[in-house]
Amino acid sequence: MARKALLDRMRRVVDDGIVLASLVLLVWPAADAAGGTWTTRLVPVAAALCLGLAMLLVAPERPILRFAPTAAALAVSGIRHLQGELARGAIWLLLAMAVTVLARRWIGAGSDKALIREMTTQRALLVRQAYRDPLTGVGNRTMFLERAEHELAEASRTMTAVIVVDLDGFRELNDTHGHEIGDGLLRAAADRLAANVRANDVVARLDGDEFVVLLPGLEDEQAAVAVAERVLTELHRPIEVDGVRMTIRASAGVALTDGGDGIDHVLREADQALHRAKLDGGGAVRRFDPELFALEEQRRKAEGDIIRALDLGEFEVHYQPIVDLDGEHTVGVEALIRWQHPEKGLVPPGLFLELAEQLGLLPRLGGWVLEEACRQAVHWQRQFPGFEMNVNLSASQLSNPNLVAEVRAVLERTGLDPEHLVLELTESVALVDLVESARILSELKELGVRIALDDFGTGFSSLSHLSALPVDVVKIDRSFVQAMPESGGASVAEAVLHIARTFNLAPVAEGVEDAAQAEWLRELACSRAQGYHFAKPMPALGVTELLDKQADSERDIPLAG
Repeated sequence: MARKALLDRMRRVVDDGIVLASLVLLVWPAADAAGGTWTTRLVPVAAALCLGLAMLLVAPERPILRFAPTAAALAVSGIRHLQGELARGAIWLLLAMAVTVLARRWIGAGSDKALIREMTTQRALLVRQAYRDPLTGVGNRTMFLERAEHELAEASRTMTAVIVVDLDGFRELNDTHGHEIGDGLLRAAADRLAANVRANDVVARLDGDEFVVLLPGLEDEQAAVAVAERVLTELHRPIEVDGVRMTIRASAGVALTDGGDGIDHVLREADQALHRAKLDGGGAVRRFDPELFALEEQRRKAEGDIIRALDLGEFEVHYQPIVDLDGEHTVGVEALIRWQHPEKGLVPPGLFLELAEQLGLLPRLGGWVLEEACRQAVHWQRQFPGFEMNVNLSASQLSNPNLVAEVRAVLERTGLDPEHLVLELTESVALVDLVESARILSELKELGVRIALDDFGTGFSSLSHLSALPVDVVKIDRSFVQAMPESGGASVAEAVLHIARTFNLAPVAEGVEDAAQAEWLRELACSRAQGYHFAKPMPALGVTELLDKQADSERDIPLAG
């Protein structure tokens, strides 16, 4: 850089000297005509030099002024030489200018060479910055994508593999030891990756602690898995960074292609395989599996559909009648959520509730069902006083610290009398934390609502724990009801009913599907039941029509005389 500056300075001095010499050549005839002493001869020359200095001051703004005096001097000197009037001093001055021009050419060439060398160095630096990760020195995303696209575009009978490697727990390690140690760990990991692949393979850092390896020209599918396992083995060896010795784990996902797929597609498959390795506990290699990928895609789509359905109001509440077996008239309903899917139609809860629970959406769904059901119950009770509404509580709702306050708020907003609301929870949910469940259920009962234990008899230690729960109703599981006609004495259902009576609990049999089961339950003195034998779950309008028909039929029964 200093040499270039010196050459530029010398070039400017030579350029200025040529301009001044050109002006002296132009006034040379005036100096010869002046004759006399040297003083009189120097006057025109001095005037030319002054003019030249003035021109040089304005030359940066008007570059043409640098060339005009030289061109004019050469033209005038040529004419005077042809006329035989060119003085010897002028000839020597012309020779000096010629030498100066040559020197200027040499200086300019040197400056240009220095500039070219500097530009070449800068260009090489820019190319390196464009294709290399500045922290680790391996390739970056741009380099990987270009090389991968080139390899996949080449017609070949071999396969190309993409391995995505991610350091497990890097963020926690970075937080514990600091960013300097973290950066050193990334550099060490990059070095180990580069040392365990072939010379023509590509190692690049995609982002953060995620690296990618491109393996072109593979003959065997297992070769890519073998490379990934070798890389992880090396990464799992202890690493010392700035005196800190640590052991890390890494996961890898492998995807292969014969060139028919674009790099984005292959990279996405490798990411999916990496995700599977993480789900399996990390520290392992997983190869892309199309079937698992399809299931994951289906799950992600279902998750998006559930969230969208909540926002667009696609969920509905259906109601299954609960009947009094003495006359089989409807005395209440159980509220059940349904999903009116725009493509699949009516979706039963078994196909989406578990996923909604995993997404943390059940408290929101359950709260909506509770309010809709209570509002509808108030409407039915205007015509049918004492009509009961059963609403299910999920495990996530029971663990919600605001559950009691939310139930109280719903009752206040809808105006439903608490004694006509029955909150159901399964035995397995209640027994997860018996003490906490008992506390929450007691607070709910203080609101005036009743509590039902659903699927009773299918849990564990039912008898020893039943007395600890403030339960009002037990619902006999459908499996016991379905077994009644085959068991002769209906021993299981009868035992469950005996337990209910022992604890002074109201029994409700679930899953009654035919008249024989209903008759067995009557003989066992079970007062209430629900199931397809009586009615399937239906929209609110269907329940209203059922209740109207029931009221009409009761009015048509003649009074005993």
